[in-house]
Amino acid sequence: MTNAPLVADQRPAEKACFHCGLPCGGVAIEKGGKVFCCHGCETVHDLLSQSGLAQFYDLNEHPGTRVSGAPPRERFGFLDDPTVQEQMLDFTDGRTSRVTLRVPAIHCVACVWLLENLFRLHPGIGKSTVNFTRREVAIWFSPDRIKLSELVALLASIGYEPSLTLGELDKAKPHPARRRLHLQVGVAGFAFGNIMLFSLPLYLGLDSVSAPTFRWLFGWLSLLLALPVLVYSAADYFRSAWLSFRQRVMTLDVPIAAGLVALYGQSAYEILSGTGEGYLDSLAGLVFFLLCGKIFQAKTYDRMAFDADYRAFFPLSVTRITDAGEVSVALSAICVGDRLRVRNGELIPADAKLVAGEAHIDYSFVTGEAEPVTREVGDRLYAGGRQVGGAIEIETIKPVSQSYLTSLWNHDTFAKDHRDPLNTLTNRYSRRFTLIVVSIALGALGWWWWAGNGGRGLKAFTSVLIVACPCALALAAPFTLGTALRLLGRFRVFLKNAQVVERLARVTAVVFDKTGTLTLAGAGGVQFVGAGEDLTPAERLAVHSLTSHSTHPYSVRVSEFTDDGKAPETVTDFRETPGCGIEGHVQGKRLLLGSRAWLEQRGVTMTGLDLPAGSAVHLAVAGRLRGAFVLAGSLRPGIGALVAELKPAFRLSLLSGDNEKERAQFAGVFGPDAELRFNQTPFDKLTTVSRLRKDGETVMMVGDGLNDAGALREADVGVAVVEKIGAFSPASDVIADGGRVRELGRVLRFARRAEWVVKLSFVVSALYNVVGVSIAATGLLSPVICAILMPLSSITVVTIAWGATTLAARREGLVEG
Repeated sequence: MTNAPLVADQRPAEKACFHCGLPCGGVAIEKGGKVFCCHGCETVHDLLSQSGLAQFYDLNEHPGTRVSGAPPRERFGFLDDPTVQEQMLDFTDGRTSRVTLRVPAIHCVACVWLLENLFRLHPGIGKSTVNFTRREVAIWFSPDRIKLSELVALLASIGYEPSLTLGELDKAKPHPARRRLHLQVGVAGFAFGNIMLFSLPLYLGLDSVSAPTFRWLFGWLSLLLALPVLVYSAADYFRSAWLSFRQRVMTLDVPIAAGLVALYGQSAYEILSGTGEGYLDSLAGLVFFLLCGKIFQAKTYDRMAFDADYRAFFPLSVTRITDAGEVSVALSAICVGDRLRVRNGELIPADAKLVAGEAHIDYSFVTGEAEPVTREVGDRLYAGGRQVGGAIEIETIKPVSQSYLTSLWNHDTFAKDHRDPLNTLTNRYSRRFTLIVVSIALGALGWWWWAGNGGRGLKAFTSVLIVACPCALALAAPFTLGTALRLLGRFRVFLKNAQVVERLARVTAVVFDKTGTLTLAGAGGVQFVGAGEDLTPAERLAVHSLTSHSTHPYSVRVSEFTDDGKAPETVTDFRETPGCGIEGHVQGKRLLLGSRAWLEQRGVTMTGLDLPAGSAVHLAVAGRLRGAFVLAGSLRPGIGALVAELKPAFRLSLLSGDNEKERAQFAGVFGPDAELRFNQTPFDKLTTVSRLRKDGETVMMVGDGLNDAGALREADVGVAVVEKIGAFSPASDVIADGGRVRELGRVLRFARRAEWVVKLSFVVSALYNVVGVSIAATGLLSPVICAILMPLSSITVVTIAWGATTLAARREGLVEG
């Protein structure tokens, strides 16, 4: 907190504002040794200082944006209208709300730092995260402590007023920095072309009679043309260099900026003194090709950031209610006004209105808190919530936002603490890269200067700095892993993020859940063994009604087995206990459907049942055992071949909550060396995975995400197998279509090939830099040639990464040739 005087004095001055950097004009406001262009900038400075955010001014020079004055809060009063908030809020439960705002003023790291520290400005603001590329900030806040209008007014008061055109909230916004970059390229290209034309007669020795006159005229014209290249086109390099200097951090932009100044200074000296033609064509060409490389890198990263618009990325289906009945459709096919059926554990895909049923919504995806909230018919339900209880019917009131759902899947609450060696290698190499390159450049300059050839030394110094390319190294891992992520998505194996590919490549142990993972969810092979008489039609209908609310594979099979074509009855007090069973009231009677142990715990007297081999689901009606549904083990096609493929390279385990009657069958599939465990609770599964990790194994857990959520989260890679449903564990790293389980061996091999491609790209990048820098240090390469080689190296690495990764996918049969 600054000790500034309370009264600010005004005096004529022509200085840059300490806050925003703009000229103060005729009047400057001086306060505490700092100068401001207006009272708005002064007010923001005081607010940040008093809130402990003075570090904002250490992150950049003049990092703020001009504030003409704090806008009145009444200006944003319309934001408190419930109708407007329905359009703007991503989520609210009355205690916590989330809103995503587009803030065009975001332009540097200081902006990001300030916006992610908003909680220091108001106690009602919680977490805030910035998406720099989209110029968006997502803010969690307490509506009872700060209204939405007050939040937006606060942002506007510090110079970050959001764009609030409600009709364009879902439209793609142009990138403001991208237009500026293209203008910079245009200026540099225009100057480069014309300076080359001016230099051509001198290079070719034409018109020797009037050469001195043309040399003098063309020299001055070249100086004038190169000036906007230096001041405008190369401004980002100087800005970055100055920021690095202030932070006492050496980046490659520091010597590049120094080289550009040296080139212009040397050229100005030669032209004005008449001792030479200078290197202005090289300077303009250098900046032009450097900026072209920036555009290429920007487009490359845009291609990798497919999670924003990749329509097939979030791989869930939902059940839509039509006149012809229920039909399973992809998320991308959902429209506003559609009526959907959401069962226990399924995700609400879009903001919707509750039409029927008892809604108990778990918003842990959004808030990180798993305490369900109860909603009544007519209430609004927010995208990302999961139904906990019986099936409900909803009507969508907003379109599906798959990028929003993807961001929820990557919520910090479900993040895993893993180090990524490839990223660690990239960061370690990059930190040393600048120091090594600068040392070589200075050494080359000193050597040639000592040898009496200062001009060649300056050329070698600049060439080394330009030809060195850390960008190729930086692009290798993200582009390779991003390409792998996209190709696996086309194969119906969906990964949370690119780092999961790297962890897949390091897997040494694979743990399978049995139910719904290795076995099929179908009606075949189901029989009922009664404890006395068979089920009555009314009881069959009651069982069908109860099981239709659950997505568990056993419930699905029993539901289809008891479906006699009659409309389901109403189910009340539905509850599903993971790893145990389901319960609810149907036709006034209490039904329990689950494991033998669970029914015994609920007070049901279990009589002896002569059950055949298979998984048993016991049924109790009104507290009396009625029998058990026996589900014959039906392995997915190709499981035997998958296990045989994995045996030589991985440690295999099978975990099942069922009894040991099927041990012989699975022992024949897995062999004597595999670990087979039956009667496993969800906690037992988590313990097994934890033990394997303590033994030094990198574990991949493959389950249905229903009874093994803890194990999926504990594993290094959690794979949730889905069957066109909207239920999966938020702790999963991978969502695999049920039909792709048998292809997991290919997926693991492909991940290892992708890691090999990253390492190959590292080698190519390192060889390029060693050879390029070595030649450049001799002074044999002009800076322009180096500027052309630099983006070419990035193009080469990206081409290798894309081509080799695609080829690896084809060899594994993940994509068609």
